[in-house]
Amino acid sequence: MGSKSPKLNFTACCVRGLLACICAVAHSAHAAAAFTEVGFASLDKSRPEPVLLKAFWALAPRSAGAPERSRAVVLMHGCGGPYNAKGELSLRFREYVELLQNQGTHALVVDSLTPRGERELCTQKLGTRQVTIQHRRSDALAAIEWLAQQPQVDAQKIGLIGWSNGGSAVLAATNKRDADVANAAVKPSFAVAFYPGCEAELKRGYLPSADLLLLVGDADDWTPALPCKRLAEQGRSAERTAAQIEIEAFPDAFHGFDSTAPLRQRKDVPNGANPGQGVTVGGNAQALSLSREKLIRFLNAH
Repeated sequence: MGSKSPKLNFTACCVRGLLACICAVAHSAHAAAAFTEVGFASLDKSRPEPVLLKAFWALAPRSAGAPERSRAVVLMHGCGGPYNAKGELSLRFREYVELLQNQGTHALVVDSLTPRGERELCTQKLGTRQVTIQHRRSDALAAIEWLAQQPQVDAQKIGLIGWSNGGSAVLAATNKRDADVANAAVKPSFAVAFYPGCEAELKRGYLPSADLLLLVGDADDWTPALPCKRLAEQGRSAERTAAQIEIEAFPDAFHGFDSTAPLRQRKDVPNGANPGQGVTVGGNAQALSLSREKLIRFLNAH
């Protein structure tokens, strides 16, 4: 799996008027997934100049008799970004893209950090972060618009999947109480959030714009499960929505349960259920297997 690190090689060509461009640098990050590096403008209006996002586009193989346009998903990384220590797309994203492709689903991995001069957010206190959930919501909405313009994509079958901080971005990008979400030109038809921080959208009041699957760990001491359970209850009881919310809480599962990494303490993380004491991260074999089964069932229901 040791492919070369993706290189920036922006080639100007119009995608969203003067605000977007696309580059075509073929990049093989996994034997089963060929990525094309693309760029497009975020809907983030917090800066005087548009933020040009970097993303990695992976088409699913088209089987005989399949429709020309298929389902597509935006993948939103956590606070550590989408890359491994070598600067390659991480194993998590390579595995999930392959999983999605096997379900006939195109995938777009979005990098919200390096275009804004950041490499990671995990060691930064929440109030000091220069890349916020609002910025990432704008990135997610822009990615959905980009997908809707692709000739291989069914614009009625676009979804969002996010992990941790990216899961929080998914919640923010599907909360109709936000004007940008309510007025978005293209809306997702489904969304999945792995162990997101749910407190912010719970306080705002969560009014889902799309069917949502929440996958959380009951032992998570970084982004606890209880606020997400309350958010699911709030969303289900919300008026003016037909969207459905499912939540699965896995017992004895910590943050990052959908991996094979051993459990470890991260003392460098200042946030979490017990500020200053660090957090626990690592995989749980049962939760890994069951969450992927749940994800596939949810996708195939949409």
